[in-house]
Amino acid sequence: MDYDLAYANADFIPNAMAYPPRWAREAEEWRAARKDRARLGLSYGDGARNALDLFLPDGEARGLVVFVHGGYWLKFARGDWSGFAAGPVKRGWAVAMPSYTLAPGAHIREITGEIAVAVTRAAAEVAGPIALTGHSAGGHLVARMNCADVALPDDLAARIARIVPISPVGDLRPLMRTRMNADLRLDAAEAEAESPTLCTERRGIDTRVWVGAEERPAFLDQADWLTEAWPEARLRIAPGRHHFDVIDALKDADSAVVADLVGRD
Repeated sequence: MDYDLAYANADFIPNAMAYPPRWAREAEEWRAARKDRARLGLSYGDGARNALDLFLPDGEARGLVVFVHGGYWLKFARGDWSGFAAGPVKRGWAVAMPSYTLAPGAHIREITGEIAVAVTRAAAEVAGPIALTGHSAGGHLVARMNCADVALPDDLAARIARIVPISPVGDLRPLMRTRMNADLRLDAAEAEAESPTLCTERRGIDTRVWVGAEERPAFLDQADWLTEAWPEARLRIAPGRHHFDVIDALKDADSAVVADLVGRD
């Protein structure tokens, strides 16, 4: 099996290189439109990328959504994704979007720790229930918050109502056989410890795993494996969606993804 090919997304998506510039453009437009209801660059740690943006709804927030971006732990930042806050914000929820130290500047275990601190920092800003979502590598990172070895204050963990990983990588062991591991630096011990699919001591948080029906077989497998491993998880397959457009549903307040995330009125 060619693991580089199995986990290559852009090579199998028409006009794939147009997506990141579109995301960045829409993110800038969203920040400009919501500048009076945004708190940008809130620090959550000492690292250069340890900051988050917080987007507030009109009126009092019903709760907090934390969105963690993907990019194989290797690229992107919070400012590339602001537009994906639209759906939950329209439903009356605040949305926090953290950046984190990218590999090879940090091991994945260290990035996991940063996200735990970022969630804690965001939770101090907004009262009420918390829902976590993330895409691809971000899906891995939010799923890790359900694992008991990740340090979260007990009162904060009790507020997390739902986790919605989108196209997550739940088992990191196959990535050891890819070229990107030169930067990820996974060994067998870390790959196992950082794989949510292999996590047996969990917090039992309600989890809905989303994946696009047109994604690479490896990502369909990853979604299946995580769902099968966690009794608290349910699988959702988005018809006609691939790895880059499955997250578009986050911009639609009426989408099934947003409903899974913030509940149905």
